[in-house]
Amino acid sequence: MVLETDPTRARTEARDYLAMYLALPNYTNNFLRNGFTESDLTNGGSDRLVDAVFAWGDESSIRARIDAFLAAGADHVALQVVDGGSREDLPRESWRTLASLLT
Repeated sequence: MVLETDPTRARTEARDYLAMYLALPNYTNNFLRNGFTESDLTNGGSDRLVDAVFAWGDESSIRARIDAFLAAGADHVALQVVDGGSREDLPRESWRTLASLLT
């Protein structure tokens, strides 16, 4: 999830994170099996791919995505915060925001 309301910034952060996965055949093959096309996997990932893989926006948008998964039958939803920071830095503030959405 990307707590960012600007579509360009949200998708840029998501694409930066997605880049390593788009270099791995096991991930790209899974995307292809799930209805994405080769063109969805180029140039950092299409908007369609990014929007499907990442919940982004404000708190209510993130909560709506979580609720959509639950309404579709998920019994749990795993979330990972993507905030543009280093992978070694803990996104504590975003975790706090996320926690407030889930209680």
